[in-house]
Amino acid sequence: MSRPGASGDKNKPYPDAWEQVADLRVFRTDARDWDRLATWRTDMRKRGWKLLKVTSDDVELVAVFGKTKTKSDLNPASA
Repeated sequence: MSRPGASGDKNKPYPDAWEQVADLRVFRTDARDWDRLATWRTDMRKRGWKLLKVTSDDVELVAVFGKTKTKSDLNPASA
């Protein structure tokens, strides 16, 4: 079975620190439909997202995509 993120939340399959530096999207599908990930990855890459992590178990495949936050995203008080 896949390990949850550092937060211990199964719905958040990445370390808490990632949220500080990147916008994140989580793709979930049945493990038997893993081939859908290739199409989704291509679509996300066209929009500037990178595949950061993939985990799977007998039931589910989880892919985490990220896009680095801009300086104004990181420090909204200066924007």
